[in-house]
Amino acid sequence: MPKLIIHSATDQVTTFLKKEIISKAWSGVMPGSDKLSSALGVGRDTLDRALKNLEKEGLLINQGARKGRLIVTSPDASSERQLRVGILVYEMSDRRLDYIINLEHELSAIGHRIVHPKKCLVELGSDVDRVMQMVEETKADAWIILAGPRNILKKFIELKIPAISIFGRWKGLSIAAVGPNKMLPISEATKRLIDLGHRRIVLITRKMRRLPKPGPSEQAFLDTLEANGIMPGPYNLPHWEDTVDGLYERLESLFQITPPTAMIIDEVPHFIATRQFLARKQRIIPEDISLICTDYTDAFDWCRPKVSHIKWDAEPVVSRTVSWVNHISRGKVDLKQTQTLAEFEENGTVGPVRSE
Repeated sequence: MPKLIIHSATDQVTTFLKKEIISKAWSGVMPGSDKLSSALGVGRDTLDRALKNLEKEGLLINQGARKGRLIVTSPDASSERQLRVGILVYEMSDRRLDYIINLEHELSAIGHRIVHPKKCLVELGSDVDRVMQMVEETKADAWIILAGPRNILKKFIELKIPAISIFGRWKGLSIAAVGPNKMLPISEATKRLIDLGHRRIVLITRKMRRLPKPGPSEQAFLDTLEANGIMPGPYNLPHWEDTVDGLYERLESLFQITPPTAMIIDEVPHFIATRQFLARKQRIIPEDISLICTDYTDAFDWCRPKVSHIKWDAEPVVSRTVSWVNHISRGKVDLKQTQTLAEFEENGTVGPVRSE
């Protein structure tokens, strides 16, 4: 099984500095530690550890006390090649996500070419044969797969196609992967709702996160319910087809007889759709129902009440993916699975259950 790594602050600074060196942001002698520490907004100890990591990689040479570190050409630079990098998204709107746009920009800036397949996973029905036919027609050297179902990821592994999974059902597979670890914050959010008196709590998430069995975050939600005396079932993690009509049909059925008093909703588009549905039903938030989104968007800052959400930093995801592409360009095998930290931020859309 691939090694699971949680990015530390030192790892993140190391990746950032390495990327800057490779892109020739600096040449000759590295700026001093005090200057770098101030510019990056990180502690001196963290920065020094990152610089020592780069010395071990051969990118910097320590010239001794009071002398700047000498920047050297990467020992692997001669074997680097520009890659055609395919980005396979779950649905077309994912191409407009900020971190996907940033990722494309950073890869292009260091010479790689971005290739967009004609269709997304949803349009292909996540059908293995259809997806792999499109992959063959696209002819990319390496693939970034966003929210890939397990059967798709396994096929990339079987065919030995270099790929990294951002999110997706990669646990236990020999494939590079990166994404936020939402298990703890989802458990904390669920426990908070229970403490506020909620018993009818529903998690809305995609089919690929529920089947063939719940993903780690979804299982953390179910386990937290059970640990607090609520026997989980299909009501708490309901099935719905991954379409607009499928979501609204499921919401309608949920609110017919025993409507939930709290909902945790995966992904911003689903949250917005659910909030619009509740407005039509004249449900007041949080008096009638508490809402939590498992992701964050700047638009939440404009909402009143401000949306409770799970927040995570996209930069380590981008940096790790860029690093993976560079490793593949040098002919290295890179199967590290990296999870970044996420946290639950409670705001005005969470409140005590209304007495019935």
